[in-house]
Amino acid sequence: MLGSSSISQQMASKSLGTTTATDIAPTGDSGANHELHFARRGEALAEGSSSQESIEGYDPELMSGRTLLTAEEEKKLLRRIDWRLMTLCSLIFMFKNLDSSNASNARIMNQGTDQNIMTQLGITSNEYNLVTVLYYVPYIVLEAPSNLLLKRFSPSRWQARIMFSWGAFVMCNAAVKNKGGLYATHGSCWEWYAEAGQFPGVILQMTYWYRPDEMSLRLLYFYICGNISSIIGGLLAYAFDTVSGAGGLSGWQWLFLTEGIATVIFSVVVWFLLPDFPETATWLTEREKKFIQARLPSNAPRADEKNFNFREVINSLKDLRLWLFTLIWATFTVGTQGVTFYQSTVIASLGYTTIAQAQLLNIPITVCGLLFIAITGITADRSRIPRPLYPLSFILVIIICYGVFVAYPSTGAIYAVTLIGNAVTSAWYPVMWPWRVQTTSRATGSAFSIGFVNSYGQIGGAIGPQIFRSEYAPRYSVPFSVAMGLVGLCAILTLVTWRVTWETERDTRRLKLAKIAAEKRGEIILEDLVDHDLRRNEKRSTAPRA
Repeated sequence: MLGSSSISQQMASKSLGTTTATDIAPTGDSGANHELHFARRGEALAEGSSSQESIEGYDPELMSGRTLLTAEEEKKLLRRIDWRLMTLCSLIFMFKNLDSSNASNARIMNQGTDQNIMTQLGITSNEYNLVTVLYYVPYIVLEAPSNLLLKRFSPSRWQARIMFSWGAFVMCNAAVKNKGGLYATHGSCWEWYAEAGQFPGVILQMTYWYRPDEMSLRLLYFYICGNISSIIGGLLAYAFDTVSGAGGLSGWQWLFLTEGIATVIFSVVVWFLLPDFPETATWLTEREKKFIQARLPSNAPRADEKNFNFREVINSLKDLRLWLFTLIWATFTVGTQGVTFYQSTVIASLGYTTIAQAQLLNIPITVCGLLFIAITGITADRSRIPRPLYPLSFILVIIICYGVFVAYPSTGAIYAVTLIGNAVTSAWYPVMWPWRVQTTSRATGSAFSIGFVNSYGQIGGAIGPQIFRSEYAPRYSVPFSVAMGLVGLCAILTLVTWRVTWETERDTRRLKLAKIAAEKRGEIILEDLVDHDLRRNEKRSTAPRA
């Protein structure tokens, strides 16, 4: 590393120097002595030199603009980006969740009458579960390819296309007359071809605008808005349950029709208002555009890269971490998706007198989840605690909750653990995605890796509800035992992945804390994240064996 005197000579009129990570902000990593270089904010940085190029993780060509704005100007800029980007992305996610939950809500609407969807279509409980399997299979196959096309067509156009297509299919569900029609619309590959790519596309788009260590707070907004859909969905189901038969339509038909129309209308808003990339944002000045791109780490995707690079896909497939994160997602979703899908049914089976009560009892569960997401999101954003400890803690709580499900001590206890278990399950995703994004690289590599993990992690959506078959009702003790084992396996995989990504995760926290400390002095850290874990793993895989 360079001393402060040599850097000052290379960067004329700049106040720079070196210090250690532990001096700037203790991270708990005893013995760490990583030198950091800093520069005064609010001024243009001098042209790149050999001295600058020696700074770890710093690319003078890409990052020279990271000193252009003061800390206060950066905060104001990020608030503008949050308002324009995250507001729309959060609403997109809310509509997606509404669509995902309408099958489980429709299942128990007008139960016991000839206007219940299963009675009206002549479909059994296990046959209805097949709708969920058909829902997720195209997700598994198509999400990675969809992410690869997002940059080619631009996020605003691609997300609008996704929303319009799936909204149109949801409306078609209101016209079905039998189980074949339901399989052809709600369970058809065409509907989920239309919807596949929505969620990983949002995560990918965020990597063009935010640093990995900033995503926790943004995903907080995202998941809070997304989980509000559970409240909205429950209220809509309750409302349409009470007016079933109006206009010659059953309650479940009104539910599908209303949500489909709203989705199509909002797709038009997305087409015109969703920002694409910093370089193309007309509401940013040239100085702001340069600053946003300069503050990103060197492995972040950028709009000026070519739309597809096959070598990056191959490199991603060779990365052990891709497979570890995929297995984590798969085991977690298999272990928890069934509980989420059957949340309304489990509550209805507890002895409450009406389906309306069961729908309303879902609301406290969602509110508890929102509060837990907010608390953990804010805490994780401060980077004081190693990120893997959050999902590991959540998994421990889920296992305890499943133990109560198996024991089934009382109706009240079951409702309490349903509330707690769903809260920590909801909070797991927003703390996991920033960890995953830390280990992706470049435009094609990031698009493929994010889409791959999310798509094959969706296998839980297809398998999870099949574990909770009707023959195990009403207590589902055997399914909950199986789910508990799968979540335990997820904990083991999380520990292994933490070991494999140890250095990258630690350095991300160290740099975040150093950045916060430097902001108070009106300075910026020049160092940035370098994927030492990938380099070490590659050396191990290519080393000759004795």
